[in-house]
This record gives sequence, structure tokens and C-alpha cells, in this order.
Amino acid sequence: MALSQFFMPSNNLLGAGALDEAVRQLGESGFRKALIVTDAALARMGLAQALADKLTAKGIASTVFDGVQPNPTIGNVNAGLAMLHEAQCDLVISLGGGSAHDCAKGVALVASNGGAIADYEGLDKSAKPQLPLLAINTTAGTASEMTRFTIITDESRHVKMAIVDKHVTPFMSVNDPELMEGMPAGLTAATGMDALTHAVEAYVSTAASPITDACAVKAVALIARYLPVAVKEPHNKEAREQMAYAQFLAGMAFNNASLGYVHAMAHQLGGFYNLPHGVCNALLLPHVQAFNLQAAGGKLGEIGTLLQDNNPDLAGLDTIPAIKKLADIVGIPKSLEELGVKRDDFDTLAANALKDVCGLTNPVQAGHTEIVGIFEAAFGPR
Repeated sequence: MALSQFFMPSNNLLGAGALDEAVRQLGESGFRKALIVTDAALARMGLAQALADKLTAKGIASTVFDGVQPNPTIGNVNAGLAMLHEAQCDLVISLGGGSAHDCAKGVALVASNGGAIADYEGLDKSAKPQLPLLAINTTAGTASEMTRFTIITDESRHVKMAIVDKHVTPFMSVNDPELMEGMPAGLTAATGMDALTHAVEAYVSTAASPITDACAVKAVALIARYLPVAVKEPHNKEAREQMAYAQFLAGMAFNNASLGYVHAMAHQLGGFYNLPHGVCNALLLPHVQAFNLQAAGGKLGEIGTLLQDNNPDLAGLDTIPAIKKLADIVGIPKSLEELGVKRDDFDTLAANALKDVCGLTNPVQAGHTEIVGIFEAAFGPR
């Protein structure tokens, strides 16, 4: 086995009360002023102000940047960076799901390294650690709160840039299920299927290790069991907590084994059409794994067994049909056509997907025609 390296934040708080404990620890860390990076919806709900009040009580001032879009852009990063400099913040706190975390990572990375966020597209392009970043997660999820991945849309190219850099790893992550109970069903489903995609892609990745395999296997089992419950019963505390652990385990897996063509292709759909990342992953996942069966049939068979064993509604289904059935159960749209994707764009989407760093660890390397074929397979109803 090749040399492996394991990345994750040095401090991770999970479970009820995690947010209050994180703020308590921050109060002992000597920070003066935080930039809270979030979106307008969470700001309207009062979560950003509630966090600011908690920080004030611990002697930490803060200012709120609530301009994060669902697929954060270079413009979002630049706007957040300008606010950080103006307020002279020495700490960044992201509050939200993957979009808030990714934007905050971009702000923190450029704040300490200079230049523009586009300079860091690719693998480990930065020279020094970012400004300290604490990531408070409200979804389950992208796991961006604990990874070295950040995805930023380049508006001029309509491409999502994959920045994979050890220096964008937050120093602390917070997964408090009490913050997740208000998530609507659609967001719960999309982020949960995103987590399943992380686990599956990491499990079949060419960079997988016994450690990442263990994380991925447990994540799949928890998602199969608890995602439908969390979608149907948004205030089910056990389901929310178990999904928080599941997405974190999936993050541990892909943060170190990387991903595959599902993400390489989903990034293009998100950048080109501004579509929800988790929904794109859910639609592409069964079709990419059908392509991967030729090289990863054994591991994919194990995924199918896990899905069956942990959800009676999936009993008797092989891996690919089981993934599709789970997507149906939680209400994921059925086709790319339904999302407004155009066949005429497949050539461009495929060309860009083949440039995405996430595809490097897919178990079967594809050519342009094969990637177009996978887009075509996902175009019609599953």
C-alpha cells in the first residue's frame, strides 16, 4: 500500500451543546474579533446574531458577512475578504452548510496568502496556513466544516474550482444537531445524499486506506438507516444526531481518500447551471458507480449489502437500484432534464469534468465519450 496521510481539524465537537462548548473554548483562545461568514437566510433566522451575542459574552467582538450564495463565487470571497480587512478581524467563523464553509475558507486562505482565490485552484497551491477558521455546521452534509476541500465558482468561466489544500482545514469544527432540526426536507435529503456520495466515492477511490474504508462503511450504514427518518421527521433528535455523525465520518473518508467522477461532474453542473450540489451528486451517483463496476465491483457489492442491511425498504436490491431507491424515498428529483440541464452542453461539461482534480482517484479513468455517456444516462428518469 502506498504512503497515506490523514487530514482533519485538530478539534472537533459533536453532539448537543457543541456550539456553546466551542464558544467557551474560543473565549480562552485570545481572539479579538471574528468575521462571521453566513448566508442571508440564516442571518434572517437570527442565528448569526445569536452567535455574535454568545461571542460578545466571551469578550470577542464580531461582524457578519451574510452575502454567501448557494454556490459561493469568487465575488463572494472578495466581498467577505474586504469586510474582514475593514473590520481587522483575526478569526473567521463560518456558520451554515458547505457554501458558508467554502466561502469562509476562501476568505481565510487569501487573507494570509495574498493574491486571488483563483491562484489556489488545484492541489496544495498555498504557501502558509490560512487565518484561523472555526466552522459551525448546520447541515448534514457536505462535511466542508472538517475538510481540506473548498469549491468556489468562477463566474467568468461558469466553472466550479476545486481547491484541495491542507491549509484550508479549519482548526475547529462544530456539529451541533440542535442547529440542524430546522432544516427543510429538501435540504436534508440533498445534503444527506451528498454525504452518501462522499462515502461511496471514498470507498472505491484508488487512494482508499483501511482507515478511510472504516469511516466510509459506518457512514453508509448510518445514512441508510437515518436519512429517511430525518427527512420525514425533521425534529427527530436521534436521526439528526446520527446524520451529523454520518456526514462527519463520510468527510473523514473523502478528505483523505478523495473522490471521483460524481463530484468532478457535479461541480460542472453546479458551476454551469447554479444547481444544488447534493441533488447533482444524487442523480449522478448510480450512473458513475455503474461505470465503476468493472473495477470496483467487490467494494460496490459491499455498499449494496450495507444499504440493504440498514434499511428494509432497500431489501433485495443490488447496489445501483438500492441507491436509486433511496433517492426516491427521500424525494430527490429524477433526472438532469428535470433540473434544466441541456444535452447540447454535455461536451463542454465533460471537457471541464476531466480537468477536475476529484476525478484523479476514480477507480476507472474515463475519456470524453464515456463522461458524456454518463451525463446522458442521468439525463432521463432513473
